[in-house]
Amino acid sequence: MGSMKPVKTNKAEEPELEPLCCCEYIDRNGEKNHVAACLCDCQDLDEGCDRWITCKSVQPETCERIMDTISDRLRIPWLRGAKKVNISIIPPLVLLPVFLRVASWHFLLGGVVLTSLPVLALWYYYLTHRRKEQTLFFLSLGLFSLGYMYYVFLQEVVPKGRVGPTQLGLLTCGLFLILLALYRAKKNPGYLRNPASNDRPLSSGQTECLTRKGQEKTKGFPGAESSGSLNNRTPKDEPKGSSRVLVGSPTKVKEDWCAKCQLVRPARAWHCRICGICVRRMDHHCVWINSCVGESNHQAFILALSIFLLTSAYGITLTLDTICRDRSVFTALFYCPGVYADYSSALSFTCVWYSVIITAGMAYIFLIQLINISYNVTEREVQQALRQKTGRRLLCGLIVDTDSFIQKTRESALLSHYKKKPKQKAMA
Repeated sequence: MGSMKPVKTNKAEEPELEPLCCCEYIDRNGEKNHVAACLCDCQDLDEGCDRWITCKSVQPETCERIMDTISDRLRIPWLRGAKKVNISIIPPLVLLPVFLRVASWHFLLGGVVLTSLPVLALWYYYLTHRRKEQTLFFLSLGLFSLGYMYYVFLQEVVPKGRVGPTQLGLLTCGLFLILLALYRAKKNPGYLRNPASNDRPLSSGQTECLTRKGQEKTKGFPGAESSGSLNNRTPKDEPKGSSRVLVGSPTKVKEDWCAKCQLVRPARAWHCRICGICVRRMDHHCVWINSCVGESNHQAFILALSIFLLTSAYGITLTLDTICRDRSVFTALFYCPGVYADYSSALSFTCVWYSVIITAGMAYIFLIQLINISYNVTEREVQQALRQKTGRRLLCGLIVDTDSFIQKTRESALLSHYKKKPKQKAMA
């Protein structure tokens, strides 16, 4: 009975937390706040507006604090507290329909808008990639583009009577298969976790990444893979604080120690500085799925790309066959007279060109992936080989041969080593 008293006392001493209203939330300072007070008591925002009105420059630190405040207060009412909305998903939802509808007014506007969209996307990619930040912008852009293209197809193309139920059903099935493959590709790519540190709190990057992936656990470490690909890693590419440890003899597969994750990485595993965790057989960090492509989701990623290419090509063909009749797909894409006379046809034609640009980019990624798979290398190893000058480009840079190049380098090094041995013995 005496052992039960402290338990009752601790329960009585714990303060009861008041339930949050649907419009209330706990802000980054740990205080209760309300959605209606989104612009109240923000000294940085007031100072920034004052300096902007008076045509004075705003310090970069002030802009960062303003963005942090806006991202923390941008919430929607939800059960048991307002939910935070990632600000990076909003621009595609607002700008994409506006840009495409403006581009459908005239073919010159269409050329300007459709040329500027990839440039803006690349600029935002390099901006976030240089800062090693996670962003939902590209995932939001990809998913919303799929939904908006399908909506335009249903509203503008199907009513013209050239698309039958079977064709519409095939296109719809392709869309659902793309979403299923993307859902599978978003799962755990093969995260490495130290079994001895399960009770140790993870870093913020690891916590966010594991929470977003459903906190799936990896099962052990895979065996060393004898692939003949590039496994020599230099400290230049390692994150700060990582040290290199050789396991076994120099002829065996080498394993590295990751100081950030506190574990020994198997062969071909790398630390993703964006996700903040090591991934087995990491290929690259894909911004379109906001996750790494590794050992566990590489097949799903290739499947999603292939289904998207087939579905997109089929939808483009159906649309061009409807708005530009009696013409081949390639001819209608570049010469479709009278398409801008009707706003519905102009919007459909603009969406076709937007889909062609996206499809061409995905086809390039798909081609690079197939070439890397045929050479048994990952994109991470290809980039490492180019930086270390241990690989050579073939076919205008589409192929980076590392195996034969490395094998010749090793053979020449061994020959020079054995040639030096008799001289050393003679000197002795």
